Amino acid sequence: MEINLQIEKAKKGDQAAFTFLLNFYWNEVYGFMLKRTENETNAEDITIETFSKAFDKIASYNPEFQFNTWLIAIAKNVHIDLLRKKKASLFIEITDDEDQQAYNIADTTPSAEDELITEQNLSQLLQFIKELKPHYQEVIQLRYFQEMSYQEIANKIDEPLSNVKIKLLRAKKLLAEIIQDKR
Repeated sequence: MEINLQIEKAKKGDQAAFTFLLNFYWNEVYGFMLKRTENETNAEDITIETFSKAFDKIASYNPEFQFNTWLIAIAKNVHIDLLRKKKASLFIEITDDEDQQAYNIADTTPSAEDELITEQNLSQLLQFIKELKPHYQEVIQLRYFQEMSYQEIANKIDEPLSNVKIKLLRAKKLLAEIIQDKR
């Protein structure tokens, strides 16, 4: 089956497989969290964190379970952690060492989205970027206009490196979809 093949490739570090899995399962995980949180921003943040953790721990995925079931289980845990942190952050700041050793899912070869985005003239591109949600606008702006590294972006917006990478992947996909729709 196609999914199992992509999972196996992802376990070996194949960047295209990570992107495939992200695109394939994004709506399902996001939709599940949106129903649960009733808040688009929280649902999106939890979904980003879910994929970040899943890609980090993909080697531990057990194929006896459906991949989407595994992702949903991670999403539920991320949501519970978020609720705990909100309670705890009133008094203490919590840091997660694991987040510091984020799995490297960056790919330096330009994707189809990158090429599509590059083809646009600047004023048109800026108009398209304005259609993205603010946190996607921010990572695109920092990466492509201020030419910051992933690590610099992570430091600037105070988020784990893996989250920044997932956000950029997602932002580029959404931007490419906007460009396609306008053509």
